[in-house]
This record gives sequence, structure tokens and C-alpha cells, in this order.
Amino acid sequence: MRRGLGIVLLAVILLLSGCAGTERTPAPETHGGADHGMALQYAEGFTVDYDEAGRALVTIAGEDRFLIVPEGVGEPAELDADVTVLCQPIRNIYVATSAAMDLFDRAGALDCVRMTATRAADWSLPAVRRAMEEGDVLFAGKYSAPDYELLLAEGCSLAIENTMVYHTPKIKEELESLGIPVLVERSSYETHPLGRMEWIKLYGLLTGRTEEAERFFDGQAAAIQKILNEENTGKTVAFFYISSNGYVNVRRSGDYLPKMIELAGGRYVLTDIGSEEDGARSTMNMQAEAFYAAARDADVLIYNANVDGGMSTLDELLEKADWLADFRAVRSGNVWCTEQNLFQESSGAAGMIRDFHSILTGEADGERQLTYLRRLQ
Repeated sequence: MRRGLGIVLLAVILLLSGCAGTERTPAPETHGGADHGMALQYAEGFTVDYDEAGRALVTIAGEDRFLIVPEGVGEPAELDADVTVLCQPIRNIYVATSAAMDLFDRAGALDCVRMTATRAADWSLPAVRRAMEEGDVLFAGKYSAPDYELLLAEGCSLAIENTMVYHTPKIKEELESLGIPVLVERSSYETHPLGRMEWIKLYGLLTGRTEEAERFFDGQAAAIQKILNEENTGKTVAFFYISSNGYVNVRRSGDYLPKMIELAGGRYVLTDIGSEEDGARSTMNMQAEAFYAAARDADVLIYNANVDGGMSTLDELLEKADWLADFRAVRSGNVWCTEQNLFQESSGAAGMIRDFHSILTGEADGERQLTYLRRLQ
């Protein structure tokens, strides 16, 4: 009973608390049409505008707005009702989307994360798994069933969700009713792979690690500029896995992985697949016959082993689907398999493009060590 009462009181405190330490100051006349904004090269899903006091207005998908108020700076006297105020320092964050966790780590802001929706055993990110094993980051329930008592007891100041939370809107409503702001990140909707990675700048801003975030992103983007400027090799690539019911699951042509293949100098062989009814889905199932017709002559096959636990040899792949033996890439030995760190390392877009490029240009046949892919022998 005492624990329950304490949590109720903590919720009330969270609801009533504002940015402390200074009196509220008038909003600059430029607020809402701010003096200057954050420079973004590829990301289109969010914008950041700064006012004269150093406050940052973050707009996500043109709709959700958050005002980041630096420590020692007051809230503006006038503010639109739909703007959520986040007072720095922002700590004890609940990160319910695995794609964001890697970016917090790369920005040097993992210490700002207290809770996650993924268990330690399910992380392929060493730093995150270690933080959970040492108790620095706690499992606070899945995004669809968060542990509200733990979130409140740990003083959660912000929950970061992906758009899956819209399938269970009551979760978002409940978090906000308890005084926990919810930021729904949309990096997966970015059309450019480096746009997904550029969301690190937002997490750097939230946690006061802007310089670290920008330095990491700029370094990664610069490392592949030469690749981006090269002519396309014209080699075709298929990215897929075989489902348990015999369907071939492939990435839709508008997904970020086919875009990476294109940027690396390849041609994604499965063009114009899917339909408008598929909405924002990044994958779709194909009949084996349809995949055979579309990808039999592809120069490169890449098997997505993240789904079914991986494989070591080409024979294992052919055990799943012996009809793949007719494929050009199988006959030439140009079949590759993803490593388990591919999808949780959202900071690895540049490295993934380098790996694709190495395969397409033959560099992977030499001493170039790949990070996210390995050849099936």
C-alpha cells in the first residue's frame, strides 16, 4: 500500500513540475519562426529551430512539437498548448524502440537511458547488454505493456517509442496521464539510409551531447562520400529470407535496405513490388515461383539471417530451398548472409553501405573485412 501511495505522489509531482531554477522568461518574438535551425543533411522526419535563449523547438513529422529548455533557462511566458516542454537535464529515459538505443550509445548518452523495452539477452549491442547486466539499464516491460510502477519509481522523464505505439494508443495516453512525455520517433520512415542515422542529432540534443552526436554522424557520412560519388556497377542484388511456411520474404523496393544497395553501387532486382495497400510495411511475402522468376539471374544474393537465427554454409540455405541451386549467384558462389547486429545497429548505415560496396566491387574477396555480412561457403 505504501509503495502504491508513493507512486501516486510521484506521478502528481511529475505532472506539476516544470523547468526549475529560474523564473519564466518572455518568449522571443522569433519563437515559432526561430532564429536558426539545426543543420540536417539527410533527415526529413524532424526539424529543430532555436530561439535567442537557446531553447530548441523540435517538430516531428510536421506534427508533434517539443520545446527543449536548457538547464538554467526558463520556459517562455507564452507557449502553444500542443507543445510539450522538456526541461534539461533529461535523464532516466525509457527507450522502447531498439533502433534508437544504438544512437544514444554512439552519442555517448547511454548514461541518460535508465529503462528499455528489450531484455538483455535480446540485445546484440555489447554496451547495452553490459549496461543491463550491471543494472545501469533496466527492463521496464515491452512497449505494449510497460511497467508503469517501475517507470515512475525510477523518475522517468521521457519515453521514446516508435510508431508501433499507435497500434495501442492507450499506452501513450496512460504514460502521458502519469506525467511522462512520449516522443514517437519516426526514423524508420526516412527515405535515405543516412537520414535514419541522422536522428542521432536529435538524441544528442535531448541529452546535451550535441557535439558528440554531430561528430559521429559527420565522420560516418564523410567515410562513404567517395562511394556515393562512384558510378553504379550495374550488378543486381536480391535481399530475402525463407519463411517457415515456404514464402520468400523480401524488402519492398522503397525500403531503406534496397536504397543502401543502390547507394553502394548495385541494383535491387525486386523493383516495383508491393502495393499501396501495404502502407508503410517494409517487407512482403512472395511465392517461391515469383521470386525465382525475378531473382534467378541476380548477381548477388543476400540472406537475412537475423530472422531465423542464421546459418553457416550454403548447404544449409539449399536445405531450406533446394530450388535456389539454379540461381546465378549460387552457382558463382556470391551468396552472403547478414550478421546478427545488422538491425539493432542503426548507427551502422555507412558501414553497411561499405559492406555492400565491397561485395559489388570484389573488395570483399581480398583483405577487406566485412562487419555486417559474411559469405556462405
